[in-house]
Amino acid sequence: MGRMWDLSTLFQAHGVLAVSLALFLKRMGVPIPAFPFLLLVGAQSAGHGALALSALAGATSASMLADTGWFLAGRRYGRAMLSLMCRISMSPGTCIRRSELTFAKRGDTTVLLAKFIPGVAGLTPPLAGALGMQAGRFALLNLVGTLLWTGAGLAAGLLFYREVMQGVGWGRRLGAAALPFAAALVGLYLAWLVARRALATRATNRAPRIAPRELAERLARGEDILLVDVRGADLLPSIHLPGAMHAPLGSEAFDRLAALPGRAELVTYCDCPNDVSAARAALDLARRGLPVRVLAGGFEAWRAAGLPVDAAAKPLPQPGIEAALAR
Repeated sequence: MGRMWDLSTLFQAHGVLAVSLALFLKRMGVPIPAFPFLLLVGAQSAGHGALALSALAGATSASMLADTGWFLAGRRYGRAMLSLMCRISMSPGTCIRRSELTFAKRGDTTVLLAKFIPGVAGLTPPLAGALGMQAGRFALLNLVGTLLWTGAGLAAGLLFYREVMQGVGWGRRLGAAALPFAAALVGLYLAWLVARRALATRATNRAPRIAPRELAERLARGEDILLVDVRGADLLPSIHLPGAMHAPLGSEAFDRLAALPGRAELVTYCDCPNDVSAARAALDLARRGLPVRVLAGGFEAWRAAGLPVDAAAKPLPQPGIEAALAR
């Protein structure tokens, strides 16, 4: 039958290259589990300090290269790059909202610890670029954070050396079947991510929509409609729909919407893929008994239709909203 292909032997010979490539692809948005590579190299580096240092340097450099590319893209293309990242992501439902929420509250800490926060790590570099963080500051914080995360993975592999090597031995006994088995595990992981994304999208699609021009016509007729801008968190959008109230999910302003009289219809909007943040907000408000719809296509669809926007340094409340909320 010839010499059987040995996955563990190949990894042992090219472990640093493999972990560096895995980290680069992970940071570029490819949904692969990169942490197991760190565990394996960490276990193999027991008694070989040079291997651990090489893996740390290679993985950190690869991750930094990808992160720098996303940072520069965010600096150049702004929020459009965030939307692209969310479309690439296997969990786009809350990625922009969660990343902005975290970044708005703790910008430096977010960059430092981003890789330890699921759903935030991929968005942090372009978000930092889009929000104007200094390149040198980002590079330093991201370098330290990457070293911490990579070092933690290698250290965990070293700490659990016996368990990891038992797994390697099991894979060696599988022989030629090791690669198909590993591919099957990765396939199951991707299938789970795709299923989770599909379920999340299906749930948010239940929120009723309203087209931009229909909404504009109803506003022009003077109908009692409150526009709710759920973009960002403490980040104030530079432009928004006329008279919109800035009330992101999880904010005090959003929770106060429940005190509104039922006579006003609410319309939520965002600028994320599939209106996910706006749909989540609408479903939340509907559960509180409020009449609410989602602006189909969000802020970008409104602008594409040539409809007016307001430019301001901070959000403008809907006329009469303060009095309504005070009741």
